[in-house]
Amino acid sequence: MKLVVTGAGGQLGRDMVLHAESLGDDVVGVDKAALDITDAVAVGALLSSTRPDAVINAAAYTAVDACESNESLAHAVNADAVGHLSAACELVGAHLVHVSTDYVFDGTLDRPYREDDPTNPQSVYGQSKLAGEIAAGPNAAIARTSWVCGEHGNNRVRLVLRLAANPDQALAFVDDQRGHPTFTADLASALRTLAADRCAGVYHVTNQSAVSWYEFVREILAAGGHDPDRVRPISTAELDPPRPAPRPANSVLENAAWRAAGYELLRDFREPLAELVAKLDPHRGQTSV
Repeated sequence: MKLVVTGAGGQLGRDMVLHAESLGDDVVGVDKAALDITDAVAVGALLSSTRPDAVINAAAYTAVDACESNESLAHAVNADAVGHLSAACELVGAHLVHVSTDYVFDGTLDRPYREDDPTNPQSVYGQSKLAGEIAAGPNAAIARTSWVCGEHGNNRVRLVLRLAANPDQALAFVDDQRGHPTFTADLASALRTLAADRCAGVYHVTNQSAVSWYEFVREILAAGGHDPDRVRPISTAELDPPRPAPRPANSVLENAAWRAAGYELLRDFREPLAELVAKLDPHRGQTSV
């Protein structure tokens, strides 16, 4: 299979390229320096020259708080650019797989969100990502995911391990936001499946087991050989300074469509967490959780 992967410089895009290449795919990975996805002409030229079987769009403006003060940029990257990719894919017969987010929901449900639940984004980031889902068109696969962590980017696992290296560092994380930590090595495999099978529609794709950020940090500490009791729980209201963009209290995504399609659910997040910690810090990543 010939793939174009956008956002190839990011944590998901890099693992997407590595995974596809390991399976023998012909992969053209482009980062923002190689392709401005907000430039419709450039997008069309790339796909016309490469003629891929599928495009996996892992490019996004994901600075959630910065989006609040950069609304035009958020919509240009997260929505308009997806329309450019969709149009170019239609012209060359490529299948589009677009990565989206739990932020398209308001987080008020008292159960996991299913793919057909009403969307109601509360932040500029979430609004721009929902607009991107619409721009992708009915033939695309939309992969909503959450709390993404990987070897090649800045994320909660790296942050916690860095902070924990200082024994005097106080740790406090919110306990009133819940979601599924999802790891790029597993997510990349799922995205390739959606591309290879030319799936269409919305799929929730996450690693399994829901936790709060506080509970996730405890798991990270344990996996890194640190005392999980070092972290204390706080509420979102206690964050100082408060975050500009509202976060969904409930980001738990039920992988109903993925399961209904006959695909095996991704692993419990603790397994790829242990693998990632071992890569980031091989001297401490020995503890299973």
